[in-house]
Formats: sequence, structure tokens, C-alpha cells
Amino acid sequence: MNYINSKKYGSSVQLYTKLNGDISYYITYKDENNKLKRAKIGDKSKGINEHFCFQKRNEVINSIRLGTEVPIKHKKQVGILFDTVAQKYFEDMLLHSTQTSIRDRRNKYKKHLYDIFGEQPVNKITSDDLENLQRNKIKTLSAKTVNQITEFFSTIFNYGIRKDLCKTINPATKIKRFKIDNTRERFLDTGEIEEIFETIEDNEVLTTFVKLGLTTGARLESILHIQKKHINLATKSVTLYDFKNQDTYKGFLTDEILDFIKPKLKSMRANDYIVSLTGEKFTARQIQSRLKPKIDKLFNIELEKDDRKNRVVIHTLRHTFASHLAIQGTPIFTIQKLMNHKDIKQTMRYAKLAPDSGRNFVNDLYR
Repeated sequence: MNYINSKKYGSSVQLYTKLNGDISYYITYKDENNKLKRAKIGDKSKGINEHFCFQKRNEVINSIRLGTEVPIKHKKQVGILFDTVAQKYFEDMLLHSTQTSIRDRRNKYKKHLYDIFGEQPVNKITSDDLENLQRNKIKTLSAKTVNQITEFFSTIFNYGIRKDLCKTINPATKIKRFKIDNTRERFLDTGEIEEIFETIEDNEVLTTFVKLGLTTGARLESILHIQKKHINLATKSVTLYDFKNQDTYKGFLTDEILDFIKPKLKSMRANDYIVSLTGEKFTARQIQSRLKPKIDKLFNIELEKDDRKNRVVIHTLRHTFASHLAIQGTPIFTIQKLMNHKDIKQTMRYAKLAPDSGRNFVNDLYR
């Protein structure tokens, strides 16, 4: 058997990976005759973790010193760990999420949740624990970010309940979220749109991306996912994949953007990506590193980095699409459909921009 020393506790606590993927935890110590001993404490699937083993080892050493019975066996299983649920959640994500999305969520989990909840049994986590998390995070993070962290915890916990990994009430259901000021959504006017295109006119990839963003209102990953086969010239439509809602929906293309991409489409293969120079898919990071500095220089000078109400970001293209639809009188349910919002409440933020009468919808945007 190959035992691996704990990264945190060294050879005092050792791990052994079983054939079924479970991990057995052992402790090592010297008995009253100064002979090295190894004793199994339990398996990770039963709620055992490294910290518990280290505490158990301390009990053993103290008992040897005092000449009392050595307490190797633990009597109480502490339940499945939050980290065990989280890792199964990430494994399930591999089936229906992008590598970028998975990486971002893993990083968020490691940064905000693991140190606090990772080694805790899920049935021991309380609403008080979550409120303490909120109080600590709000000192350095925005209310919106703290709410997102709370929701992420709740998502993992609900996954555990749904998969019968844990049978307890989600403590996040009792937690109040911070109120967010959403009185205004930043969007670009027609003059600002012209400024962007003037700035990126020599960059084909960025121009294609921005045109698609302003014409479909799709999120960044959805735009990058568009391939030639997704575009229907006859109906002037594009099939979009919504990674957030994990479904597809239809977007529509203006005559202007069709004239822009048609020459490119002629030399492309069915599986080539539209936002590309060679047909290979661009990553979100590649787009952000190229477009964000230009946006910042145009619109965000002198604005604080945490000024979420007034700063222009790549996601602003999506808000611009919806806002101009509303300004032109597009019915709110049509905007909901074009944005692929699951809840009409998400769309109602744009209702205040609507005039009394309606006009043509997507094809007349930004004119």
C-alpha cells in the first residue's frame, strides 16, 4: 500500500487512495515501547478529514504519556464533508459547462468557501456560519459579490440535497441577501457605439465580436461559441447557446452585420468559429485582454474600479442591446425572449426606457 503524507501535517497523518476513489486516513505515532505504529482512523466518505485525524493523534500521544487506554477508534461519524459535495458538483459540471466556467467556479470556491466550509460536515453548517461569512466578506467586497458567494454556497448545498448526498435543510434559505442598488443599468448611446467601432476598426476579431454583441445581446461565452453552422442566412438568424441557462435560443442578425460577415463565411467550414481569424475558438480571456483596455480608455477614465453603476464593461454590450430595444418600443416579453431571460423580472429593468408607441425591433437598432 502506498501511503501519502499529509501536506499540512506531514507523516503524522497519512492518506491512502482506495480503488473506488475513496480516501482512507491513518495516523502514525510511537507507542510506549517507542515503536512506530500506524492506525486507520476512517474514510473520507464517512466524514473523516485530516484535521480530525491530527486531533485523534494528539489524543493518542497524550494517552500514551499518561498510561491510559489509547483511543484509536472513533465512535461518531461526522457526516459527509462540504468539500466532498463540492468536488462531486464540479465533476458533474464537466458534462455541461465550459472549461472556463468550471475553472472560474473552482477558483471562487477555493478563494471564498473552502477554507471556511471545506472540512466541515454539511450537517454541522449553520445559518450563523453563513452570516459570519457575509460579515467578513463585506469588509473587503461589494454587496453584489458577497451575495454571489452566498448563492454559490447555496448552489453547491442544493446539489448535495438533490443527489441525496446530504439530508438536511440548506442554511442559506434563512440568510438575507444584501440589497443592491440597481436603479440604472449603464448602456451605450449611438455616439458611444460609433466611438468603439472607430477604435477597433483595424481589428477584425474585435469588430466581429462587438457587432454580434450589439445585434444579439448574447453573453460573452455565447458569442464566442457561434460557428458558421449556427448562422441561417435565409432567416437572418443565429442559434445561440446560453451557458448560464444551459439551453439554445434564436437571435436575429441585421442586414449590416450580415453584409460584414458574408465574405468571411464563404471561405469558412461549418465548424469554424465566427469570432476568429483562423476558425479556432477565441477564449474569453483573449477577448477581454484585447477589448477591455480600449473600453477603459474610452469610457472609464477617472471612474473608480468598483463603480459598477457607471463603468462600461464587455457585458455592457448586452445591456445596450436590451436598452435600445426598449427605447424603440419593443414589447417587454419580446425583449425577454431575445435576451433568453427565464424570469420576466430580469427584463423589467428595461421597461422604464420604453416609449408609448412601438417601432421596428432589431433591424433598426442604433440608427
